[in-house]
Amino acid sequence: MAEVYLNSKFVGTIENPTEFTNHVKEERRKGGITDNLNVFYDEKAEIVQIECLRGRARRPLIVVKDGHPLLTEKHIKQLEKNEIVWSDLIKQGVIEYLDAGEEENTFVAFFEKDLTPEHTHLEITPLAMLGLATSLVPYSNFNQSTRLNAGSKNQKQALGFYISNYAVRMDMDVNLLHSPQIPVVQSIMHGISDYEKHPAGQNIVVAIMSYKGYNMEDAILLNKGSIDRGLGRSSYFRPSVAEELRYAGGLIDQISIPDKDVKGYKSEHDYRHLEEDGIIYPEAKVDEGDVVIGKTSPPRFLSSLEEYSLASSTRRESSVGMRHGENGVADFVLITENEEGNKLIQVRVRDQRVPEIGDKFTSRHGQKGVVGLILPLADMPFTASGIVPDLIFSPHGIPSRMTISHLIELVAGKVGSLSSRYINGTTFDAEPEEKLRKELLSLGFRENGVETLYNGQTGEQFQAKIYVGNMYYLKLKHMVANKIHSRARGPIQLLTRQPTEGRAKEGGLRLGEMEKDTFVAHGASLLLKERFDSDRTVVPVCESCGIIAVMDEFKDKSYCPICGDNTEISNIEISYAFKLMLDEFKSLGIYPKLQLESKY
Repeated sequence: MAEVYLNSKFVGTIENPTEFTNHVKEERRKGGITDNLNVFYDEKAEIVQIECLRGRARRPLIVVKDGHPLLTEKHIKQLEKNEIVWSDLIKQGVIEYLDAGEEENTFVAFFEKDLTPEHTHLEITPLAMLGLATSLVPYSNFNQSTRLNAGSKNQKQALGFYISNYAVRMDMDVNLLHSPQIPVVQSIMHGISDYEKHPAGQNIVVAIMSYKGYNMEDAILLNKGSIDRGLGRSSYFRPSVAEELRYAGGLIDQISIPDKDVKGYKSEHDYRHLEEDGIIYPEAKVDEGDVVIGKTSPPRFLSSLEEYSLASSTRRESSVGMRHGENGVADFVLITENEEGNKLIQVRVRDQRVPEIGDKFTSRHGQKGVVGLILPLADMPFTASGIVPDLIFSPHGIPSRMTISHLIELVAGKVGSLSSRYINGTTFDAEPEEKLRKELLSLGFRENGVETLYNGQTGEQFQAKIYVGNMYYLKLKHMVANKIHSRARGPIQLLTRQPTEGRAKEGGLRLGEMEKDTFVAHGASLLLKERFDSDRTVVPVCESCGIIAVMDEFKDKSYCPICGDNTEISNIEISYAFKLMLDEFKSLGIYPKLQLESKY
């Protein structure tokens, strides 16, 4: 006797659960009941669960009977001729979708050659266990699973040819690789996903060796000659937007070059790129702070009607300028209207990005690293045949991470480049390594991928043989130009008078409690005196009642709000945040009394 649950609700009991579940499956395969239904018999709990609600992850498998798959050569030929489609195979019961529950009652074979009479299903392809980005990683069955996930994530962050009509789009914050290529070592998924229409990397020559400590940890070395020839170059696009908003009382923003009597007028130099209509001209070189779209707005607060007549002269400056730390070239100007019919201006600024120290590159195997040094072409090591690597990768990234596919791709890429063909590196179904090694040997190279290299600076032969090959490398969107940040003085917050936060606001780099501890432990505690005065302020304090006094700027004297004039008031130096806290205590009805002592 077994209980039956339909979508987690109890519907009854049955005598023979095994027969029942088999019967339900047979009916589903015949098309008698919906193919969206899954049935699972839990023998230990004696429960049959039937599910047909939405929100389940289901995957297709080929049905196997008596050790033979129901998908035959005839079906495959019909598919190739387009006589039948995928849905026909499901209707015929050749392929069925299983969810996590029903999968518990199955025995699935990876390959047809593994089938036995006990098997119930066959994988369409083992590649189906991977998602789209993950299946683009070649030879990934030779990888550690964590690294495969990292490689998949890295590909999503790579710069490439993201869309073909980028020139007429106004996308926020996008990058475009200038000369993207499709990989030499591919998987079947590159063809299926039309990868050649949106490639995101370049095939380069990689040598695995250490070089004077500049590629310690995960750092890499780049060849200056390769960069000069266009390796890893990209453009960064960012639009600026301004619209003529309408305000109460018939007032409206105005896009134009602001007059000098406008409140908040910057300087003539800032408006130098604007044409008569107040909009920048294309191909103008702009720097941080330069105005891209000139705009004036009506005054914020109109207290009474008589000020309406003055509105023209008291307009305020509200132009759109270049953000802090950004520069580039005005690439594209769009003049249009928004939904309300108001004028809308969009200006796209582009900035060419040439690889520099600190930029991030990765292979497709989760082997990411930043550029530690850019070597002149003359100093790069070279092979006996005169090949100079574009990138030098550290050998220490391999043992602990076990990314064997990274090493196989080097040999496969080398073979593909020399024999001018694409290599199939599909997971579980790739060209075997032994075949690649034999082909490499027949091409006149050592079968294990190593070569004799010469020191570029002295011309001496390296004693160790260096592993050299071709590989698909990606430039990631994490560029040092977007992250570089430093500050001496700058804007402060209104409430606490401490520096603002974040790179975009030209903020300070916070030194917190833990950083303070490191200074103390280091014995540099006096440095903290300098570090912790970003909001230093001088306040008058009443010595008799210990409350913060009031400074009267007009009379140039201080008085205590409690004791009045006839008391001693001293100026002391405290942090403004502390003064703010005392004020907040006072608002709670707590009396914070400062007891002053003489320094001397």
